[in-house]
Amino acid sequence: MFVTTAYAQTAAPSATEAHEGVAAAGGGHEAFPPFNPEFFPSQLLWLAITFIAFYYFVKKVLLPRIGDTIEHRRHTIAGNLEEAARMKEEADAAVAAYEQELADARARAHEIATKARDEARAKAENDRKKVEASLDGKLAESEKRIASVKSSAMKDVGSIAEDTASMIVERLLGSPASKSDIAAAVKAARE
Repeated sequence: MFVTTAYAQTAAPSATEAHEGVAAAGGGHEAFPPFNPEFFPSQLLWLAITFIAFYYFVKKVLLPRIGDTIEHRRHTIAGNLEEAARMKEEADAAVAAYEQELADARARAHEIATKARDEARAKAENDRKKVEASLDGKLAESEKRIASVKSSAMKDVGSIAEDTASMIVERLLGSPASKSDIAAAVKAARE
């Protein structure tokens, strides 16, 4: 604390000393230095120097950096837009290729289905023809057997009819009829 008070006593003048110094210099109230007209020329000079230095700094340092940043952003945005347009074209081409492949796949599926349907029809037709041919063969065979059975049955029918007719005539007439007459009568009745 001793050091602080000693320093304060030696370094700072008292309020009365400061007031006496002001009174001795001008003898009254002095204006605030920036508003004092006597300092206007130096203030205007420093204002001009500061303005020119700031203008030079802005023109040579800040504006080129800002311009470079803006130009870089413009190039980046233009590049991004070009990339987006390229990607959109690629996407459109991919969609068109997908739709073309889908249409081709549908056409192939339709072609395969048509071919399978035609093959199934042809196979069914061949199978039907084979079955019909087999049935026609069996029918012809059956008709031949029926004809042979019928002809053999008809042969027997003729002899049976002749025997039956001869017995009937013999019972009715009491005497047997000639075999040739009975055979002629049965033959005439069958025709």
